[in-house]
Amino acid sequence: MVNDILKHIPGRGQPQRKFLATLFVTILVLRGRVTCRNLRRYCDEAARTSARQFREPFDGPDLHQRVLMTALEPRSALVSAHAASFIPQRGQQTFGLGHFFNGCARRAERGREMSTLAVVDVTRRCALTRAVAQTPPGEDATQAEREATRVDFSTQPLRAPRHRLPPGVNDHGVDGYDAKKQYLAEVVSLDLHAITTLRSDADCVLLSTGPHPKRRGARRQEDGKVHCQTLSRCEDLGTREDAPHRPLYPAGVWHKTLQRRLRRVVLLNRTDPAKPRCIVLGSTNPDLHGRKRVERSAARFQIACLFRDRTPFTGLLDCQAGAASACDFPCNASLATLNLGRAEDVCLQQGQEPQVFSMASWKPGQCNERLLD
Repeated sequence: MVNDILKHIPGRGQPQRKFLATLFVTILVLRGRVTCRNLRRYCDEAARTSARQFREPFDGPDLHQRVLMTALEPRSALVSAHAASFIPQRGQQTFGLGHFFNGCARRAERGREMSTLAVVDVTRRCALTRAVAQTPPGEDATQAEREATRVDFSTQPLRAPRHRLPPGVNDHGVDGYDAKKQYLAEVVSLDLHAITTLRSDADCVLLSTGPHPKRRGARRQEDGKVHCQTLSRCEDLGTREDAPHRPLYPAGVWHKTLQRRLRRVVLLNRTDPAKPRCIVLGSTNPDLHGRKRVERSAARFQIACLFRDRTPFTGLLDCQAGAASACDFPCNASLATLNLGRAEDVCLQQGQEPQVFSMASWKPGQCNERLLD
């Protein structure tokens, strides 16, 4: 698969194609970490040659797209997902170092942050990276960059590769942190429908769906404020077969903070009757069914599996370059390696069963096969 994809990428010479093929295969079969300095231990390339190839420009989005077209099936339901991942870094002069929120430690720490756009196969429950960008730090930014917020930057990885997304992608899943007015407006302008989580205490009002009253004036638009505790005025879709204690309550609302009409779905968890819990989901698509809304929101979290597999097993932690272009190659190379491993596993599967893939299990298996050969 690696050789077939590299042959069709234009503008790549034979030395770089050979180097990329060697790099991808080495990362997939080696149980340690691969960098430009220790790559010569596992192949015939010299250290100076490897370092020079690491500094060459690399069209990562084109490679990611070709892997996606090879692995995905047209019949599968597809959604796009966007999220950021914290990367701990020990260097002092590495590009992009700053204080970012670490979800594992639940506090801001010094390191790097990668913003990833992925395509999620809802049918098979697997995600493949589409584009990646590094979040610039706030403390070392210039005055012009400080005026741009993080929400402004988060729309860039989505705006640039929008025309390269598969045709079946109509929904875009994001975290609740990105559920801002500006970000949702950008998603809708790109002909996508945002899927996100909402605050349970958000200021929302129900949309009036009744008949027009026999009086003068325009039809009433609002039908009172909605609360998560009072769901009698919402539609009851019942429970799912796999979750008998979790009913769904969809309703069309007007979100006053986002200034947008949303299709809100309240998912209750009544496993413990003494302590019922709920999660509020929202979508800019008013025609999206409540059950599909919950299913695609659950599939959005497959992007977390990309963060789990790519950080410790593909050499992403070992980049300590001071230039932005030098950090771009290891980042795209590690994600392309992970895409190739997932695509190879998907192509070996039979049917539309959910994919079970872990780089921690894949690499020892490939290493043992190479050792037996």
